[in-house]
Amino acid sequence: MNVSHITLPPCGEALTILSALHTQSPSGPPESLSGLIERVPFFNEENGWVVLKVKAKGHRDLVTVVGSLASVSAGEWVTAEGHWVQDREFGLQFRADMLNSTAPTTKEGIEKYLGSGMVKGIGPVYAKKLVEKFGEEIFNIIETDSGRLEDIDGIGPKRRTRIKAAWAEQKVIRMIMVFLHSNGVSTSRAVRIYKTYGEGAIDKVQTDPYCLAKDIHGIGFKTADQIAQKIGIPHDSILRACAGLSHVLLEATGQGHCALPEGMLKEEAGKLLLVNEEIVNTALEKTLADRDLVREKIDDQELIFLPTLKRAEEGIAARIKALASSPPNYPPIDVAKAVTWCQGKTGKELAPSQQTALRQALSSRVLVITGGPGVGKTTLVNTILLILRAKKVRCLLCAPTGRAAKRLSETTGVEAKTIHRLLEVNPASGGFTRNESRPLECDLLVADETSMVDVLLMNNLLRALPGNASLLLVGDVDQLPSVGPGMVLRHLIGCGIVPVVRLTEVFRQAANSQIITTAHRINDGQMPQMPPKEAESDFYFVDRAEPEQIAATILDMVKTRIPAKFGLDAIRDIQVLCPMNRGSLGIRELNVRLQVELNPARPEEPVVEKFGWRFQVRDKVIQTENNYDKDVFNGDIGQIVKIDPVEREVAVKFDQREVVYDFGELDEVALAYAITIHKSQGSEFPAVVIPLATQQYLLLQRNLVYTGITRGKKLVVVIGQRKALAIAVRNNKTEQRFSGLLARLKI
Repeated sequence: MNVSHITLPPCGEALTILSALHTQSPSGPPESLSGLIERVPFFNEENGWVVLKVKAKGHRDLVTVVGSLASVSAGEWVTAEGHWVQDREFGLQFRADMLNSTAPTTKEGIEKYLGSGMVKGIGPVYAKKLVEKFGEEIFNIIETDSGRLEDIDGIGPKRRTRIKAAWAEQKVIRMIMVFLHSNGVSTSRAVRIYKTYGEGAIDKVQTDPYCLAKDIHGIGFKTADQIAQKIGIPHDSILRACAGLSHVLLEATGQGHCALPEGMLKEEAGKLLLVNEEIVNTALEKTLADRDLVREKIDDQELIFLPTLKRAEEGIAARIKALASSPPNYPPIDVAKAVTWCQGKTGKELAPSQQTALRQALSSRVLVITGGPGVGKTTLVNTILLILRAKKVRCLLCAPTGRAAKRLSETTGVEAKTIHRLLEVNPASGGFTRNESRPLECDLLVADETSMVDVLLMNNLLRALPGNASLLLVGDVDQLPSVGPGMVLRHLIGCGIVPVVRLTEVFRQAANSQIITTAHRINDGQMPQMPPKEAESDFYFVDRAEPEQIAATILDMVKTRIPAKFGLDAIRDIQVLCPMNRGSLGIRELNVRLQVELNPARPEEPVVEKFGWRFQVRDKVIQTENNYDKDVFNGDIGQIVKIDPVEREVAVKFDQREVVYDFGELDEVALAYAITIHKSQGSEFPAVVIPLATQQYLLLQRNLVYTGITRGKKLVVVIGQRKALAIAVRNNKTEQRFSGLLARLKI
């Protein structure tokens, strides 16, 4: 048999595949093969598909084996049954119908196994030392006599403890992977399952597989249902139907709903479960009886709530009504004198509309200040704070995101925190330690960017407000509503019981910005005024007809033209904001293309391929869910500063703080060269680039484009079709969200 090596681009070692002719027909009887796994060039955690380089018995050169395994590491012993095939692209392979791997028993195998990065804290160097010292006994020593590891130079008590813990954790994770794989489910979430349920994970999932859909980020009902069917839970079981109803309602909260009409809930559950109506009805009555769901009539409509959201709405309504019905507890203030004093201190003259708003603020216990960019919200808030702090009123400031809090601190000169940090989140429970029994220490609480605040967060914020304190809510109601459930700011403004100041006058300095004038034109339903071709501006529209032309222009703008003209850093300062996740102009495709252009791979640097992304040092990434342990929150943007293959960790720098992720936790982050406009709320960027095309038709809305444009601080470039922009500007339909908050506020 003639065998030769052929190296193929572009994935380096992963595509160095054996190539030769072989006379054995794939249709003949299966053959057997066994040997030591030298390398694992490719392993897909989603389906277990694996490419192995094996030092096989009876073969002089490494053999390429392809097949399916739950988990695998270099150094393991593999046995396979299958056929030799001549792949057109990759050459000769042993395609395994049956593939098994077992822990290595030879010194060579054990060294490769430990050095593969499977156990945190052991890389090739320590693997060699450990095997030289302990030989084949090393696994037993790690497990039962780990103190002896300290005999190795460089291993002290701390590293020894970490190795032992990582070894134990890895064993359980591999058991979870085998369990998932045997039930036809992706193994990519095994680490997340272990971290959620611990060593009892498999028992927990076997008892109620539907818990996965509720508890594990990235696992949906269909995956949980697949396991349920494999372990024998009947298709028409009430347990399955109850889980389906809860799942539909939970999914609805992801679309911003606090509840669903009963008929809609049953209809969607029926589509998901494919069972008859009687089973759905029985399951609904059971979940209502068990108080897992709650039925309530709102405005003549039967709505079904998750109990936590119903309680949150009731809490907001009760506290807001109490605030609105009582005066503030401020010391006496002569407003006219205060205004003169303020203007002398700041050198800024308040417009009549701002003076009226100031009087309202100083005489109200709760107040909403809303308005677009450049209308003086910041000046008004600063004036209120200046006057009240001079009167020794204790003020606390907060905003939903880190970037928004930082900006609030910069514009007011007063420390501002994220709402989560202000309320002192408890990492263990995800709850807050600041509440009715331990309220905040303030006389006035100011919350900025409140269009982003959902029902659950607003309820927690109000719970922590002291009994005698006042509340000032600031935000732009014309922006997109919160990503989470509810439309809190809109309902507070619309209920009629909360005093509202709507600032509309664009001040002279702001009026010089095309970003601000364009945002207001769009908000008024008018197309932007395009600057003359050679004119200097901070807003540009670049006309491109086809999606591929739009994408190519984005790459050119971000990589070359904007940095050259404006002196901005392509990764740090420029943010692409997309209406959609998918499609050629969605964040997934654009992120892959921007990563290649802005941060090309360097052969000498480690990379991690996890959860559909390739992560490299210098990559810009975004946190996609709240992580209370790490103190990072949905929407926080950072940059990868280190990848450690031995420790299996990635370090991401958020502002001035480094946060470390285990490889298995990387489903919490995604590339952020391009992010959705929804995710950009509460943030400002030096430069923003927005693609617009009619292929995004379903999401072309006025408030979406308005929100995107108002994220740009120095420069906004919209690239795309005029027709798409016109559709968005005309489309002022506000999305319907099912909620009971407005009705509760009006009662």
